[in-house]
Amino acid sequence: MTIASTKHLTTSELDAGLDDIRRAPKDSGLVEMIVRRPAVGERELLEEGELAPAEGLVGDSWQLRYGERTPNPEVQLTLMNARVTALVAQDKSRWPLAGDQVYVDLDLSDENLPAGTRLAIGSAVIEISAIPHTGCAKFVERFGIDAMNFVNSTEGRSMHLRGINCRVVDPGTFRVGDRVAKLSQT
Repeated sequence: MTIASTKHLTTSELDAGLDDIRRAPKDSGLVEMIVRRPAVGERELLEEGELAPAEGLVGDSWQLRYGERTPNPEVQLTLMNARVTALVAQDKSRWPLAGDQVYVDLDLSDENLPAGTRLAIGSAVIEISAIPHTGCAKFVERFGIDAMNFVNSTEGRSMHLRGINCRVVDPGTFRVGDRVAKLSQT
């Protein structure tokens, strides 16, 4: 996978993208990219992924990141709004650097998808976690401090610009181009 280099956007450049992000579909959107992380620092682009309640995205290393601690299934899968990713990454080859597994064109805001909301993704069902997903030092390195401040601002947090944590409820497969749709809240 070849990754393009780019300059980091300024706060005003990022803010200019908010209107497009707000136009993301509310009830049903598309899976734009699937990224498996087989080991720390590694990325595999998938056309099809398999989701399992015990594993999350099959073949992903999320469980290994806990060391001796018990892995938390509430954070086994992360979704990021593809419009936000396109903005901060600027080039689709850089999307995997965000570190999430599934990039969707869907409004991930608290108002639209509060914790407990279930989503159908391909033949699988996932549930939004209450555990927030925030940027880290790697996000700053890859996209800049302004991007970190953008996604972690008050508005950025309520819109879940950095993405959302999820757990797998029902196993299944999904593909790039599949629908991701709201089902219900538990």
